[in-house]
Amino acid sequence: MFTSVLMIEKALTSADVEFVTTLHGDEAVAFHVLLQPRGDQADRLLRAIDDVALGELDDAAHEHDTPEGRDAAALGRQALEVSLTALRSTGSTAEGRLIENHPLDALRTLVDDVRADEVIVLTDPHYVEEFFHRDWASRARHKVGVPVLKLFSHSKA
Repeated sequence: MFTSVLMIEKALTSADVEFVTTLHGDEAVAFHVLLQPRGDQADRLLRAIDDVALGELDDAAHEHDTPEGRDAAALGRQALEVSLTALRSTGSTAEGRLIENHPLDALRTLVDDVRADEVIVLTDPHYVEEFFHRDWASRARHKVGVPVLKLFSHSKA
């Protein structure tokens, strides 16, 4: 069985689930999902810049309406459960947890604990972080000893 650690920031869409569950053909895959709810207010400017870069001006203007930090934990738990259920419905095994602090440390620990074969980082585009190689995938490549695949979410969840 192939073991993948999947880092996400929101609920997986059906297209995302289909994509990650078919990456390895007919080989069985066990997914270990890490979801980090939205960060604190300091991340708001970066998210707004990403929204503008993607042409989503309404999202940028309403960035302050979305729960953050502790308020986002309940939404994060719900998104994680939706994602795990969707992965399991394809016949894959899936378990997961929320991470609140130090996502890359949690990733490195999980990769070691489950002896992962790969890491898949599945997020919306984050142009500012990606430009400066500060996104999860770029930073994870320096922390884990397995291949790191960066994928973009297919649509808004």
